[in-house]
Amino acid sequence: MQQVLRYRTVRIKSHAMQFVINELPLLLLCPIGLIYAGMDGLPLTKLVLALTLILSLILLYRFIYLKRMTYSVGNEQFVFEYGVFQRKVDYLELYRIVDFNEHQTFIQQLCGLKTVSIYSGDRTTPRLDIIGVKNGCEYVSLIRERVEYNKRKKGIYEITNR
Repeated sequence: MQQVLRYRTVRIKSHAMQFVINELPLLLLCPIGLIYAGMDGLPLTKLVLALTLILSLILLYRFIYLKRMTYSVGNEQFVFEYGVFQRKVDYLELYRIVDFNEHQTFIQQLCGLKTVSIYSGDRTTPRLDIIGVKNGCEYVSLIRERVEYNKRKKGIYEITNR
């Protein structure tokens, strides 16, 4: 009888600092727009105020979107949930994952964050990026261990030509 190994589901969320990294130019533009709109005697202050408020709402939406993204690594599936007004869920069978990649932009390096990319044989999700996770977290080794277990469990072996 085959022993069934049960893993605890691990939830991964993007760090809030990733929002600052993604939206830095717009975050700097909002206070400038508010300062300009508050000055008397300058042209188009009401238009600048309206644009700044719209930009602020867009930034708020993007922040909520980033914070509601959830990556879950279970026993057999990798689950990606995202969306604000309409939630979507993508499922990726762990045995389909074929490769991993970690990379950091310069600003991510300064903030101690990284992006983990997962490559799979899945048609709908050939590449999935887990953005803005802490640099010290070893998610690749955790996912890799579960991928290898699922491949062994299903009898899937990779054949390479060298």
